[in-house]
Amino acid sequence: MFPYNQLFTFTESVFKSIGCPDDDATLATESLLAADLRGIDSHGVARLIGYVRLWEAGRINPTPRVGVVYETPSTAVVDGDGGLGLVVAPKAMNVALEKARVAGTGWVSVKNSNHFGIAGYHAMKALAHDMIGMAMTNASPLVAPTYSLDRLLGTNPIAVAVPAGEQPDFVADFATTTAANGKLEILQRKQLPAPDGWIQDKNGQGSTNPNELKEGGALLPLGGETGSHKGYCLGSIVDIFSAVLSGANYGPWVPPFVAFLQPPADPIGQGIGHFFGAMRIDAFRPAAEFKAHMDNWISTFRNARAVEGKQVLIPGDPEREISATRLIEGIPLLDPVVKDLETVGQKFGLTL
Repeated sequence: MFPYNQLFTFTESVFKSIGCPDDDATLATESLLAADLRGIDSHGVARLIGYVRLWEAGRINPTPRVGVVYETPSTAVVDGDGGLGLVVAPKAMNVALEKARVAGTGWVSVKNSNHFGIAGYHAMKALAHDMIGMAMTNASPLVAPTYSLDRLLGTNPIAVAVPAGEQPDFVADFATTTAANGKLEILQRKQLPAPDGWIQDKNGQGSTNPNELKEGGALLPLGGETGSHKGYCLGSIVDIFSAVLSGANYGPWVPPFVAFLQPPADPIGQGIGHFFGAMRIDAFRPAAEFKAHMDNWISTFRNARAVEGKQVLIPGDPEREISATRLIEGIPLLDPVVKDLETVGQKFGLTL
C-alpha cells in the first residue's frame, strides 16, 4: 500500500526528469493517478514505465506546443505536437469547455497525441462547470472486428460525466471491448487465466490465455458471441470521431503503446487521436432544475428492486467509493508494478 501523496511526488518527479515543464508534470501526474484512485489499476502508475520507454524511444515530446489548428465558434481541432496524452488531453478538454461556455456546446477532436490515461478523468472536468462532459480516444490496434482475424481497432473507451445535485455525479467510463488490455496485463502479473469471451487466438477461437495477444490473438468487442457487433460499432465511432475527424492515425495505423513495437512505416495521420465534448446544461434547461431531476433519476435507479444478493449501482458508484477509501488507506500496487517503479526511479536517481 502506498499513500497517494507519495506516489504523486514520485510520479511528478519522473515526468520532470524526462523534461516536462513543472505545470505539465503536475497535470500528467494528476491524470495518471486518477486511474489508481478510482480503482482502474491497469491505467495508473503501472503504465508509468511505458511512458518513460516511449520517451526513450523518441516517441514522446516532453515540451509540446499544444494548440488549436482549426476552429469554429463551437468546434476545434487540437494538435498535440507529439506530447504526453496525459497533458494534451486536459488542455484539449479545456478548449471544449471554453467553447461550451461561449456557444453552449464545445466539440474538440485531437491529433498528434499519445495514450491519455482514463477517459473518465477528462470527461469529469466538465462537472465543476455545470456541464456534461464526454471523452473518447482511439488506441493501439489489438481488437478484431466481429468475424475478423485482423486486429484493426483499439479498446477505444467512451466516458460521459453528468452533474447531479444532492446525489453523486453520474460517471460512465468503459472500453468498447469486453475488457481493456490493461486487465490482461494485470492477469499476466497475477499469473491468472482470462475469463471466457475476452480474447480470441490467431485462428479466431476463444482463449483464456492472458498472453494470447503476444501470439497473434486479439481482444474481442463488447457484447460477446451474439452481440459483439454492438461493441464493434461503438469502437468504430470512437475511431472515426477521434482520428478520421482530426487527422490522427486510425484503424491499424494507430501507433502501439509499447515502445518495443515500432509505429507503422506508412502512417496515414499524426499520432493518436482523441475526441472531447462539453455541453452547458443551461443551454438546454436551468441547471438547478436539471440537477434536481438527475437526483430523482439516480434515486429511482439506485432504489430499483435488485436480484437476491445484488445491488443496483449507478455508473461511477464503485469508482467513487474506491477513491474515498484509497485516499485514506493508500493505493495497492502489485509486486511487479513496484519493481517497475523502482527501475524507473533508479534510472533518474529517485526513490519510491
